[in-house]
Amino acid sequence: MRRPHHPYWAEKLEERWHLGWNRHFIHPQFDALGVEPRFVGARYLDIRGENIRAGDHFHLYATRTQPVSFAVDPFEGGDGAIDIGSYCIVAPGVRIRSAIHVEIGDDCMLAENVFITDADWHDPQHRIYPGKREPVVLEDNVWVCDGARICKGVRIGENSIIGAGAIVTRDVPKNTIAAGNPAKPIGELPEVGHTTRRHALFVGGLPYQTFKDQFDARRLAGNTLLGYLRARWFPDSRS
Repeated sequence: MRRPHHPYWAEKLEERWHLGWNRHFIHPQFDALGVEPRFVGARYLDIRGENIRAGDHFHLYATRTQPVSFAVDPFEGGDGAIDIGSYCIVAPGVRIRSAIHVEIGDDCMLAENVFITDADWHDPQHRIYPGKREPVVLEDNVWVCDGARICKGVRIGENSIIGAGAIVTRDVPKNTIAAGNPAKPIGELPEVGHTTRRHALFVGGLPYQTFKDQFDARRLAGNTLLGYLRARWFPDSRS
């Protein structure tokens, strides 16, 4: 449907059910998970391996056509790990693979279909799994745009932006915009004045859940169960 027709109470009931489902089935799959995580489409999250951790207010979105995958395979007793900081957001289609260590700082944003890996998984000549391994580090407040690829051994400095479709094979300094294949600096950002993901959790000074409840109440104002059923089964141009 073009717009939501369900009533506010149904929205809150479904939200509460999903939070409980996630606490039971998803939270235990992390070796550590901070306060108030949110998983939308959690059944399309694939977690494999150990040493997968995320900080406070971690938000993740997955869909049937764009699942999210975190996989750690240290291979022969290595130290594979995925560490995600606080206030990070992961969009549909993101894949992270670790054979040694992928470290993502606070306030980072990973857009749709981003791929991060700390290994080649097969060498060009000796194609033996997992190939060469070097840690990957994303410092605080990094934004990786749609479809970008972050390769082994890369460090991306704080506040930097990686352009859509970029292939990052070398370090990116802080406060830098990088794009292309291979990714190269194409612009600079100021040293100060950056907003971060955590600002979204205190909109207008309100805690995130309070803001979301008020926003949903306005968005769904006037909706009724009868109106929802009518729009569902007898849609028209306004549905």
